Amino acid sequence: MIRSMYSAVTGLRNHQTMLDVIGNNISNVNTVGFKSSRVLFTDLFYQTIAAATEPTAGGATGGGGQTASGGSNPMQIGYGSAVSTIDMLMTRSGFQQTSRTLDLYISGEGFFVVRDNSGANYYTRVGSLRFNAVGQLVDSNNSFVLGLMGANSTIDSNTDFNSLEIIEINNFEDYTSLYIDREGRIRATDITTNSIVTLGRIAMATFPNNEGLSQEGNMYFAETPASGGPILSQAGSATVGELVSGGLEMSNVDLTKEFTDMIIAQRGFQANSRVITTSDQVLEELVNLKR
Repeated sequence: MIRSMYSAVTGLRNHQTMLDVIGNNISNVNTVGFKSSRVLFTDLFYQTIAAATEPTAGGATGGGGQTASGGSNPMQIGYGSAVSTIDMLMTRSGFQQTSRTLDLYISGEGFFVVRDNSGANYYTRVGSLRFNAVGQLVDSNNSFVLGLMGANSTIDSNTDFNSLEIIEINNFEDYTSLYIDREGRIRATDITTNSIVTLGRIAMATFPNNEGLSQEGNMYFAETPASGGPILSQAGSATVGELVSGGLEMSNVDLTKEFTDMIIAQRGFQANSRVITTSDQVLEELVNLKR
């Protein structure tokens, strides 16, 4: 009876974790660029009551002959379950139109590379950008967007990460109609020559294993040993999608699936609670046998 209670307790804990993950997913259903998570369970170790035996061939019974045996399967009792993994689902989601020029949607793989005020580098799918008062390109969290300045800037896998710089336009008053094109080039109209010029390019990054990234809040991801190091590139290349101006990436939370999983988690929690209640009743009966 004690064993059944302990097994049910592991089930309660696991389904509570499942509900926690589902709750976080649902709360971020309208968070731009959010990536949902899922929980997978695994069984724990087993106590072997009887080991498996192999079949034996024997003669007819009697007369000293050996009785043939068909063998037997192992007899084992499990000790509950555990959370195997909490996976981040990096599936892409839809385009949410904003009609704002500096809102950028990545139509494929890739992350923007940003640097916060402490100098830490992060990666994000949310392209809600703006230029601050001193001409630096920042995101919605006021982190600096990295890239390379110059009309002929190109970024590929051979680009040194340390060569990336904060996108900054010092003589902002010399340009009008500033925008970022599908390949991440920062372009504007020079008011002196009335011609379109390229001022720089936004850096993009991919990873060998996107699901190995660590979620850091504010829709930022950080590199981990599981994700591998960032591979630099530029928008519209073979490995990175183009940038679409005027919109942002929606959350990839599927409410239908989340509500279904929530019902499954609730029923699983209730079932494990019933095991504990039943085990307690049986233990009470055993105690009463003494009377």
